[in-house]
Amino acid sequence: MPPVSSLIYKIVSEHEWLAAAAEGRFVGSAVDIDDGFIHFSTAAQVAETTARHFAGRKGLVLVAVEAAALGEALKWEPSRGGALFPHLYDVLTLDAVRRVEPLPVGEGGTHLFPELEA
Repeated sequence: MPPVSSLIYKIVSEHEWLAAAAEGRFVGSAVDIDDGFIHFSTAAQVAETTARHFAGRKGLVLVAVEAAALGEALKWEPSRGGALFPHLYDVLTLDAVRRVEPLPVGEGGTHLFPELEA
């Protein structure tokens, strides 16, 4: 059974998100397109995801998405370590997005997160 979570999170460059907002949908970053689904993380997973895949990278935003709005296209699948991660096998329509916030890099090189909802 998938983790209980109403919000899931996508880390994306501000440039990519502005393009998605102009188009009215997000088809995914290059890695998402290569993998065939859009990668998301839960509130409990997003800091580690950011540290692992986006360390020190500036110009990012954190997109909070209502998981229930994604329907059956959202699948919870195990990562290499066995944890279940949300994957969207469709485009992300902007009506599912609850908020978009900057994800600045702090003095120590780690990203500074806003308060997250699970």
